[in-house]
Amino acid sequence: MAKVTLEQIHKVYPNGFEAVTPSSFDIPDGEFVVLVGPSGCGKSTLLRMIAGLEDISSGNLSIGDRVVNDVDPADRNIAMVFQNYALYPHMTVAKNMGYGLKNRGVSKEEIAKKVQEAAEMLDLTKYLDRRPSQLSGGQRQRVAMGRAIVRNPDLFLFDEPLSNLDAKLRNQMRIEIRALQRRLGVTAIYVTHDQVEAMTMADRIIVLNEGRIEQIGTPTEIYENPASTFVAGFMGAPPMNLLKATVNGSGTAKVTDGLEFDAPVTAEGDVLVGIRPEDLEPAEDGALQMDVQIVEELGANRLLHGLMGGQAFSVSVPKQQAAQAGEVRLRMKSGATHFFNPGTGRRL
Repeated sequence: MAKVTLEQIHKVYPNGFEAVTPSSFDIPDGEFVVLVGPSGCGKSTLLRMIAGLEDISSGNLSIGDRVVNDVDPADRNIAMVFQNYALYPHMTVAKNMGYGLKNRGVSKEEIAKKVQEAAEMLDLTKYLDRRPSQLSGGQRQRVAMGRAIVRNPDLFLFDEPLSNLDAKLRNQMRIEIRALQRRLGVTAIYVTHDQVEAMTMADRIIVLNEGRIEQIGTPTEIYENPASTFVAGFMGAPPMNLLKATVNGSGTAKVTDGLEFDAPVTAEGDVLVGIRPEDLEPAEDGALQMDVQIVEELGANRLLHGLMGGQAFSVSVPKQQAAQAGEVRLRMKSGATHFFNPGTGRRL
């Protein structure tokens, strides 16, 4: 295992494009950290700098107690699992898994032992003599993980490894990867654009946007206390509702006449009021009123889409709750409102 430390890591390409603004964070031994954000936010660039596949423009990167800015990728004792598996099609599963060890001069006996151990761990023992073309997508991804495991690395790096799999297999592989990492106790950094993967897998999440870190925290912290409107909108499905409002002298945020919320003492002028869709419920005596235009059936629950105070709004209700288009009154849970600065997007 290894602690990973980034001190003001910065990436600027020769054409002047700043892919990653100066960023600092620590990853303790054995932690599973997920870098999440939309395409182009810098998460893969950050991962590639940690792997040694991208040069660092400035700052220091340490793995364990060693600064590795100028250390070759092969000498960092890391293992990387890619989106496209990167398996040799002419080799068997066993040879694919042991190829890196063979290049390092490890004996045939030791390679066979390590490959067998990894295959048992990943339920691949009966596929060791097959070639990648004879395997399913999930089995190929297991082979790629097995190739990483046999190296006994200090650090696992995952670059969107589940993007090529169908939804059912992604759910299964999420559980398998997380269980495997816990069993091995190896520090892991996982890149994804899927907020569900981030929420379900991570010990801590690092949310990136346009090359900068928006927030670092546990899944619960990120979800319950988003640091910005970007995090509030990106983390959560459906995303948090954001209503434009104005704070008046009485300390309330007014959306429209009859639609007001208690505002924090730091709020003044124009604000955004954030409410998670699941923090409301239909109730005949509810203080809030919504014009439901569309009811979206999702099996376990229903999403009500429409307008509140003339602004787009969504509510999530359990499947047992009858719902139809039209006016509905809602009750909000205590402490469910979040307030943001509309100019900076930062939490108030």
